[in-house]
Amino acid sequence: MTLLPEPVVLKQQRCIKALDFPLLRSLSLLHSSLGILVRQWVNAACSTQLIDGDGTFNVSGVDHFIKEVKLEECGLSYAVVSIMGPQSSGKSTLLNHLFGTNFREMDAFRGRSQTTKGIWIARCAGIEPCTVVMDLEGTDGRERGEDDTAFEKQSALFALAVSDIVLINMWCHDIGREQAANKPLLKTVFQVMMRLFSPRKTTLMFVIRDKTRIWDAVPKPQAHKETPLSDFFNVEVIALNSYEEKEELFKEQVANLRQRFFHSVAPGGLAGDRRGVVPANAFAFSAKQMWQVIKDNKDLDLPAHKVMVATVRCEEIANEKFAGFIANENWRELEEAVHSGPVSGFGKKLSSILQSCLSEYDTEATYFEEGVRSSKRQQLQEKLLQLVQPTFQDLLGHLRSGALENFKDAFEKALNAGEAFSASADVCAQSCVSKFDKGCEEAVIEQANWDTSKTREKLQRDIEAHISSVRTAKLSELTTLYESKLIAALSGPVEALLDGANDETWPAIRKLLRREGELAVYGLSDALSGFNMDEETRNKMLTDLENYARGIVETKAKEEAGRALMRMKDRFTTIFSHDSDSMPRIWTGKEDIRAITKMARSASLKLLSVMAVIRLEDELDNIEKTLTLALVNSTSNSATSKSISTIDSLASSTWEQVAPEKTLITPVQCKSLWRQFKNETEYTVTQAISAQEANRRNNNWLPPPWAILALVVLGFNEFMTLLRNPLWLGVLFVGYLVSKALWVQLNISGEFQHGALPGLLSLSTKFLPTVMNLLKKLAEEGQAPSTNTNQSSMNSSASAQSDVTTNGESSSSSSSGSSPAKSVPIDTSS
Repeated sequence: MTLLPEPVVLKQQRCIKALDFPLLRSLSLLHSSLGILVRQWVNAACSTQLIDGDGTFNVSGVDHFIKEVKLEECGLSYAVVSIMGPQSSGKSTLLNHLFGTNFREMDAFRGRSQTTKGIWIARCAGIEPCTVVMDLEGTDGRERGEDDTAFEKQSALFALAVSDIVLINMWCHDIGREQAANKPLLKTVFQVMMRLFSPRKTTLMFVIRDKTRIWDAVPKPQAHKETPLSDFFNVEVIALNSYEEKEELFKEQVANLRQRFFHSVAPGGLAGDRRGVVPANAFAFSAKQMWQVIKDNKDLDLPAHKVMVATVRCEEIANEKFAGFIANENWRELEEAVHSGPVSGFGKKLSSILQSCLSEYDTEATYFEEGVRSSKRQQLQEKLLQLVQPTFQDLLGHLRSGALENFKDAFEKALNAGEAFSASADVCAQSCVSKFDKGCEEAVIEQANWDTSKTREKLQRDIEAHISSVRTAKLSELTTLYESKLIAALSGPVEALLDGANDETWPAIRKLLRREGELAVYGLSDALSGFNMDEETRNKMLTDLENYARGIVETKAKEEAGRALMRMKDRFTTIFSHDSDSMPRIWTGKEDIRAITKMARSASLKLLSVMAVIRLEDELDNIEKTLTLALVNSTSNSATSKSISTIDSLASSTWEQVAPEKTLITPVQCKSLWRQFKNETEYTVTQAISAQEANRRNNNWLPPPWAILALVVLGFNEFMTLLRNPLWLGVLFVGYLVSKALWVQLNISGEFQHGALPGLLSLSTKFLPTVMNLLKKLAEEGQAPSTNTNQSSMNSSASAQSDVTTNGESSSSSSSGSSPAKSVPIDTSS
């Protein structure tokens, strides 16, 4: 053992008492004591706690210590000395006497107790090169007891790993003892050191026997099975006299031992093995890293016997309780019920079952070590919560789906009742979320701090998604509703207006579009007020509806433009074949077909000009004028030379002053339509002319005046004969009646309309049946009573007269309608 000098006054007193020693020895001791005293005073402030009792490395304190002692300037020329041994074995006293440090020493008057706690560091005074000494907390102390031996092992391993020289301080009467000699401690430290750190020869100075038996009993890694102790340590045994009994001899031995620490890093010195040394400026970092490695190693953290027993038994109890919980009927019934749907009072029921299980564990594990008992209880509780958490999540799922369905039903009923969309959505959503929150409160387990916010957020997202889908559907329904109203309000009227195309057609369409569009926009705007929409979206929907109304008109105009030729022919036929009173025309020969044809074609051209472009803006154009000049007036002989440029104006695909997108029928198409229109209406005009000529012929059935005069002159005698003999007059009258009846019955005028030969053939086949039919009727009339004979004769005469008149008109009409066409010069192009 080595002790450090005491303060100056005590040393002087002790030197006076030691006069029996040789003078040289006294002077040497005095000189050494004075030098140590000065250095001790200089470095007294450099004693720093390196690691506290809880194992925390003092980074800032070490950095300050290194700066104070200027360790960074030493490079590799420094040594580290540490001391370990049982508590209250005089370690700090030895260091203070040996190296001039100021570590705290035990007060013998207060009894043996823990003096050094953790690991302290200081610089040795008066020794070159720079020597740093570490004072370790004593082992086998009652303050930590048998349950906290990990720090002893960690600090011992740290000292062996960091130090160049390790002093193992022992009392002589502890030699040979198992625990007091630190044999288990050294065995554990040696074993871990070989695994964690590479071989580095450290000098061990201790008073102990059986040093090699400890090394041989250490389990070694395969790489160090045959490695001797000397590869890791230089072992020296130093024996010191008792400080209390032989103080002066003790000091002399300490002074001699002190001399061995001078130049300890030189070859052959106590710290001569410099293979693993780090530069002085990296000492703090290296020490911190080594301590962290040691702290993380679990081989040094061996539990005490009662801790191991508590660990095993508490784990067995926890497993039993866990198995009992799984088999618990109440739990199984509750689990099955949750699979089917929400369970009222789930949280209270499950909390009660869990608490019962944990209480049983607490009862059986009461007398075991508290730390282990609490740890295993916590593990049991975590396992139980992991077991029941899926059921808890299923319950939350039922609550969420139920709340969502309730929201859908309530929301639909509110909308059907006519409530505003946004207000209904907010009220229903808030109500359903509140019910969900209440259900979650009833489902909460006391032993768990589970968060239901994610499920709640998912419910809110589902509700918002449903609201969004319903909003989209409702807005689509509203849009479709008002679009259908616009279609009904615009399609038919626009078609009718275009069918009766005139100068007021497009102004009327514009007025209709404006009126119906404003009504639809107003209605949709009022319907959208309950949706709480942003102004931009609302305006866009209203604008889209206005554009839709305009699109209806444009689409209908395009459809009617595609039927322009048919409309033109219909209008021509209507005007040409009907008079101003809309009565069908009878071509008697008095009508001016040329004027009627021109009027009908002008009306058709008017329709074409109206359908040529879309005029939803009040803008003027010259389309009608251009078409009139190009198509109607172009055939005038006087304007033939002047109309060439006008006709060429239709050789274009666009109209002047009209945007292409508004064009329905291009000028070229108008020209083509007009040509086709004229060709298809030419036959109607020709038929009218033919009918007029035929009617004129039928009306001229009397012979010429000269023939009538000749008949009067030449037939005067026969006429006088009839006047002298009235009987012949009656015979002629009867003959006339019969002839007239045959004329009517045979429809002679109708038969000859198809030609003379066909008429004669037809009359030859019908003549005999007709005569027989007349004779039969006369025979039947003759058999009637005489009172009815005269009346029948009068009726027959009246009937015959009526038939003659009627058939005469029919024949005339039929003749005029079916007479063959006759070439009559007329200008049909106008």
